[in-house]
Amino acid sequence: MQMPEVTTEHQWLLKLVGDWDLRSECVMGPDQPPSVMVGKQRTRALGSLWTLGEMEMPGPDGQIMPSLITLGFDPARGKFVGSFITSCMTFHWLYEGSLDAQQRVLTLDAEGPSFSGDGTMVNYQDIIEVVDDDTYLFSSRLQNPDGTWTRFMHGTHKRCGT
Repeated sequence: MQMPEVTTEHQWLLKLVGDWDLRSECVMGPDQPPSVMVGKQRTRALGSLWTLGEMEMPGPDGQIMPSLITLGFDPARGKFVGSFITSCMTFHWLYEGSLDAQQRVLTLDAEGPSFSGDGTMVNYQDIIEVVDDDTYLFSSRLQNPDGTWTRFMHGTHKRCGT
């Protein structure tokens, strides 16, 4: 088997490799105050084609909630692909996404359960914006029935030691 060619998209993902301090703010409903969470993420490369990001953040009860995000690029589909799992939910999130023209913002589309808990599925986007070598932003939003988007989480990742 011949090894796949490493593309510029694969190289872009390597910007996320490292140890990160993160601070996120999440709003789980219009009548709820934002929840601030502080944690750590270690992202490593799996060869030159994939990244694995392991995050730990305390949950509302103070217990650590580990999660894992995988990201790669599938040249055959022309899309970034990946997944997300976390210890506080049973849903396995599957991503497909693309970079903006300036190659700073990666938008990852996913379908997942609505916050209503009624079993309906809605569209989500996780968005990674590289600010510089030591900072990136991560936000999540969901699509409303009228087609508009509501951001419910945003955070800043700072490379440890910077």
